[in-house]
Amino acid sequence: MLVIPAIDLKDGQCVRLKQGRMDDATAYGDDPVAMAARWVEAGARA
Repeated sequence: MLVIPAIDLKDGQCVRLKQGRMDDATAYGDDPVAMAARWVEAGARA
């Protein structure tokens, strides 16, 4: 199985959108580059 991580951005923050709705977002961080680096450290291919 190939898992493709995605980072959604809203107002400069990394978010998860509930059912794709921009008005229903949970923020996970304010540094998209650091979030991408975490995925790479976890084994994602760059």
